[in-house]
Amino acid sequence: MSPKVLVLNGPNLNMLGQREPDIYGHTTLEDIRRAVDVRAGQLKLTVDFRQTNDEGELVTWIQSARGGASAIVLNAAAYTHTSVAVLDALLACGVPVVEVHLSNIYRREEFRHHSYVSRAATGIICGFGAHGYELALEAVARLLHNEK
Repeated sequence: MSPKVLVLNGPNLNMLGQREPDIYGHTTLEDIRRAVDVRAGQLKLTVDFRQTNDEGELVTWIQSARGGASAIVLNAAAYTHTSVAVLDALLACGVPVVEVHLSNIYRREEFRHHSYVSRAATGIICGFGAHGYELALEAVARLLHNEK
């Protein structure tokens, strides 16, 4: 059976392709989901791809990884910079976490330079646009392969 990876997306990512295309590009979240499905298949991973604007729902999904997934790829979006609840859930989930950002958060506003997620993340991928999700899956596949 293929390892299951939760690919979780936070607030406003449902607006990709419409929201600030000069920063986030014209790729939609559905475009990203399709690319993730293809790359996951190539890497022999099963993906559960989700998006929410609700912090509590995101926390619940992260908690479900414990015993229910092998890893998490997380673009927590604005919750990256604000949510101790997301951090606490990640610290308790017991699986590798790869943090993803479409833009390079370190080239943006100062408040975006701090990530609560990073403390729980195995690694961080930022600034590569939608391709960052595929890079995250490759990192997860390598992490899971090295665990065996």
